[in-house]
Amino acid sequence: MLDKELRSMIGDVKDGRMDRRAFIQRLAAVGLAAPLANQILAIGGVAMAQSPSPYTPTKRGGGGPLKLLWWQGPTLLNPHFATGTKDQDGSRIFYEPLASWDTEGHLNPILAAEIPSLKNGGLAADAKSVVWKLKPGVKWHDGKPVTADDLVFNWEYATDPATAAVSVGSYADIKVEKVDDLTIRVLFKNPTPFWANAFVGAYGCIIPKHLFAEYKGGKSREAPNNLKPVGTGPYKFVEFKPGDLIRGEINADYHMANRPYFDSIELKGGGDAVSAARAIIQTGEYDYAWNMQVEDEVLLRLEKGGKGKTIYAVGGDIEFIAVNFTDPNTEVDGERSSLKTKHPILSDPKVRQALALLVDRDSVKKAIYGRAGRTTANYLNGPEEFVSKNTKWEFSVEKAGALLDEVGWKVGADGIREKDGKKLKLLYQTSINGPRQKTQAIVKQACQKAGIDMELKSVVASVFFSSDVANPDTYAHFYADIEMFQIPMAQPDPALAMRRYHSRYVATKENKWQGQNFPRWMNKDYDAAIDAAENEIDPLKRADLYIKCNDLMWQDNVMIPVMHRIKVGAASTTLHPVVSGWANDLDNLQDWYREA
Repeated sequence: MLDKELRSMIGDVKDGRMDRRAFIQRLAAVGLAAPLANQILAIGGVAMAQSPSPYTPTKRGGGGPLKLLWWQGPTLLNPHFATGTKDQDGSRIFYEPLASWDTEGHLNPILAAEIPSLKNGGLAADAKSVVWKLKPGVKWHDGKPVTADDLVFNWEYATDPATAAVSVGSYADIKVEKVDDLTIRVLFKNPTPFWANAFVGAYGCIIPKHLFAEYKGGKSREAPNNLKPVGTGPYKFVEFKPGDLIRGEINADYHMANRPYFDSIELKGGGDAVSAARAIIQTGEYDYAWNMQVEDEVLLRLEKGGKGKTIYAVGGDIEFIAVNFTDPNTEVDGERSSLKTKHPILSDPKVRQALALLVDRDSVKKAIYGRAGRTTANYLNGPEEFVSKNTKWEFSVEKAGALLDEVGWKVGADGIREKDGKKLKLLYQTSINGPRQKTQAIVKQACQKAGIDMELKSVVASVFFSSDVANPDTYAHFYADIEMFQIPMAQPDPALAMRRYHSRYVATKENKWQGQNFPRWMNKDYDAAIDAAENEIDPLKRADLYIKCNDLMWQDNVMIPVMHRIKVGAASTTLHPVVSGWANDLDNLQDWYREA
């Protein structure tokens, strides 16, 4: 499983002859970053590190209201149906996982009594099972106890095909069994190196069995508590206006000492990123705003106001242009972008290659992202050991034109290319947001020079990222030729981020468009590499497999990377938010407080 030298180093850490920091530095020298180094130590029998608590208040409450501004308002509050980050964050106010990722990429226990390890008996030596223990005495907001039955139910709920849960990728291919009232065992079919997936992070939030049991399966969308959450979190539900407002009050029975600091919470939805930044940094009307996708020059100007600041967290988030491999304009059996169709233009790899050459990343960085962006050719941009060195990107209108000429797309009298009497026209959609519309304009200009007629479409963010299966304008329906947005990398490991493009997760009408493979790309080599990576214990071989997956996406131009985005939030000068580059903004909400 682990080579001789690595085993020896792990033994040195266990025996105290080498400290954890030195071990991590040694592995960093061969390209393995801290999060994976900690996973390796856990497999080797060393308890996982936990960062010191950032929380300093000595009593619960007394902090007044916490006012948040999400310019994409949440539309539902069930974490299993949260297709977008906004719905994950709205749910996270009330629901919690067993553990979440802290700012250093370490696992932090939330509902769990401890983080599993070989030492405490939580991890099996063969890496085929993990035992989780709940904290005793944790209660749902309605006073009922949280038990192992709730955990087993969440696995059953997510894996029932009729439920059509977005979270199914975290729970597929495992079995969850009850050990006792506070303990479960997660069983893997094969040795699994990244075991901290199910019940962890954004997709790991737990919903109560006693309120959702009768709505498992086909009735899942009818549950009243999809809009009225009863969770375990630091705040209890008060009010929800979809797309507009969430209000919560302090949970006086919260299971963490002296938490939460604030007496109430309000999450206001809507507006745009610039007005949200202004409301924090310039006017101080709110305490925190998420996802400051605002031109850097605007943020620099606002920061001179003195009432707020921008905060940055580096992770693996990528802004990309996704290519539709199916036909969005042909309906088959009541379904557009059906797997029974092929895209009439973009099925040609040369056309996709030409499109990739027409994305001017340097201009996008200089004109828009500044401090918050890094140019990249990769979809997978972290942790460092998983980042491919085999790829490159280039901007060239001339080379793009030559590729299009090669496959028969000739420039017509009007300057637009055509082939067999059909114009080379594409629909390019994204959410309404200043930087995204500016990016669209930069790409459109290059495409025009290359003879491509690019129609731009901008959808209200709350609609584009909606979890409403009846809404045809969501990114998951993908009724356009190409679309642009970002999917946060919510854990310091590529398993969840890369698994979504496996063929088994294609978004279809049958699964209510909850499948995460929205480009409808199917590649047997990719599927095989994902399957192998999820069972590969050797960390170097595993990293190579995920690099192969990234390279296959790059070769096929499934995703055209626009920018490796640094997470940017806006906070009042007195607020102490705990934000990790490897988690959603509210994943460590229990530790937020205000400086005196």
